[in-house]
Amino acid sequence: MTENEKKYKIYMLSLYNENLIEEVLLLDPILVVIVALVACAIGAVVAIIIRKNFVEKEMGNLEVQRRQIIDEALRVANETKKEAEEAKREALIQAKEESLKAKNDLDKEIKERRAEVQKYEKRVLAKEETLDRKAEMMEKKEAGLAAKEATLEKQREDVEEAHGKMLQELERISGLTSEQAKDFLLKQVEDDVKHETAIMIKELESRAKEEAGKKAKEYVVNAIQKCAADHVSETTISLVQLPNDEMKGRIIGREGRNIRTLETMTGVELIIDDTPEAVVLSSFDPVRREIARIALEKLILDGRIHPARIEEMVEKARKEVETMMREAGEEATLEVGVHGIHPELVRLLGKMKFRTSYGQNALKHSIEVAQLCGLLAGEIGVDIKLAKRAGLLHDIGKSIDHEKEGSHIQIGVELCTKYKESAVVINAVESHHGDVEPESLIACIVQAADTISAARPGARRETLETYTTRLKQLEEIANSFKGVDKTFAIQAGREIRVMVVPEQVNDSEMVLLARDISKQIENSLEYPGQIKVNIIREFRVTDYAK
Repeated sequence: MTENEKKYKIYMLSLYNENLIEEVLLLDPILVVIVALVACAIGAVVAIIIRKNFVEKEMGNLEVQRRQIIDEALRVANETKKEAEEAKREALIQAKEESLKAKNDLDKEIKERRAEVQKYEKRVLAKEETLDRKAEMMEKKEAGLAAKEATLEKQREDVEEAHGKMLQELERISGLTSEQAKDFLLKQVEDDVKHETAIMIKELESRAKEEAGKKAKEYVVNAIQKCAADHVSETTISLVQLPNDEMKGRIIGREGRNIRTLETMTGVELIIDDTPEAVVLSSFDPVRREIARIALEKLILDGRIHPARIEEMVEKARKEVETMMREAGEEATLEVGVHGIHPELVRLLGKMKFRTSYGQNALKHSIEVAQLCGLLAGEIGVDIKLAKRAGLLHDIGKSIDHEKEGSHIQIGVELCTKYKESAVVINAVESHHGDVEPESLIACIVQAADTISAARPGARRETLETYTTRLKQLEEIANSFKGVDKTFAIQAGREIRVMVVPEQVNDSEMVLLARDISKQIENSLEYPGQIKVNIIREFRVTDYAK
């Protein structure tokens, strides 16, 4: 049965089913349901038959395709096998050709290596022959040297024997032993060296003074002229003026309770004597004295003086002084042009406003030194800001030297180290009085600026006791040297004249003696400016006409 016939039968069957359904619908409903079920069953059977035929047809198509694929695969496999056999034959031929070529190359390289080895062997044999000849020559030379060495040893013994005889003859003629003659020669050489050293030192000093004197004076004079500073220092005694003498009684208070409270709170002694309308404040600490002065002035203006009010005013004065110190430190850094200093160091700089040294205000001295350092650094050509910083902080230790053990130099080094100042600044602080050697030009500039600020007219003053003590120490230092007869300190200790014994000190030794005395004074004393050392040696011959 063909495909068209099958489709036609299915079509006719479906038309039959539709006519049958229309006729059944006209019958009883139950019969209609039965007919519908029968029709569905018939439709299902028909669908199964159709699907079976379709599957059988598809299976047939797949079988045909499978056979075609297998035939094609067999054909491709045969062709591939042939190609592989051809490629194998070509690869074998190529491998044989390459193997032959490599063998030829290897044979050629072996021949070249063999020729090179033979060449090296000839060279080695030639070198061995040369070495053998040299060894024979060395043996001959060693034999000759041994003979010469024996001859020289014999000659050396003869020379030593002749030298001993000569020394004995020289000792007999001169009347001196060899040790005595050696000491005599050393003494003679030492005297000559001393004389030549003194002459050389004198020449070098005069030459250095001629070359550097003018330039140094020019730098210093320019710096001093550009740096204008006050010549009159403030007094170190705090004096509080009173509106009338009755105020003294109110300050003392009933049974002295007011004055005791004020002295206890401030640590300052109040001196109330016959001085009209004035009270003197006495304390070794200038900050405490300033706090007491401000508190007392506030109490006098307020008029209410009793212990509770005194405590309140003292606390206010303490805060005011702290503010003043901080502002004074900031003003100093701004005036000098130095920035980035630790706030605590700035506060300590401001604290130096109330500190004096030989009557010179410590803060003004530090500002002056900083300005001089900047001017000198500009002349020489070093870092101006760093020089100013070192000059401003060189006496920072004086701000707390009343509160802490040690010299102001040691305290200053500790403070600068604690607050992370540079090594150049720390060395400048440590060396500005010559305690250690300066390690930079800036340290030397700080030394010079400190000396200029301290030694200028009107900058400092000394008490009579300090002045006389320094003069005595100068004379004692000079008198301690051998050959010194008398010493006189003149010109307020700026110069000492040393009279020497002419039989013990000659002209050459005078130069060395002056230098030794100067070094001893530098190491032993602290003084402003410089001290001139004059050595005087003279012969006096006296006779009388009768």
